[in-house]
Amino acid sequence: MGNPVCWFEIYVDDMARAKAFYESVLGIELQKLEGPEFDMWSFPMGQESYGTTGALIKMPGYPSGANSTIVYFSCTDCAVEAERASKAGGKIEKAKMSIGPYGYIALVVDTEGNMIGLHSMQ
Repeated sequence: MGNPVCWFEIYVDDMARAKAFYESVLGIELQKLEGPEFDMWSFPMGQESYGTTGALIKMPGYPSGANSTIVYFSCTDCAVEAERASKAGGKIEKAKMSIGPYGYIALVVDTEGNMIGLHSMQ
């Protein structure tokens, strides 16, 4: 069995604000996914690439924030993306810190109140 994580969703209250935050912090463009009862924008997907993908989702009855799952995004230097998060309306919860031989992490809170992780090897 490979990596058991196959998909993630980050629930949001304001899609335009959340979309702008993630595109700014990660330097990516999200892609619209069609659905009848939700507004969903997918992170870039590479079928042959390492890792998993997921989406921002706005669905009635499922508010953002106050969750206990942290999604980590790969970065070249997580301090750079943490600073971008702060400039994009988020908050740095934990600045870049070493996790020993596993690299570095930073924790940030997005514009919707969700905490996310940033991981880098430098």
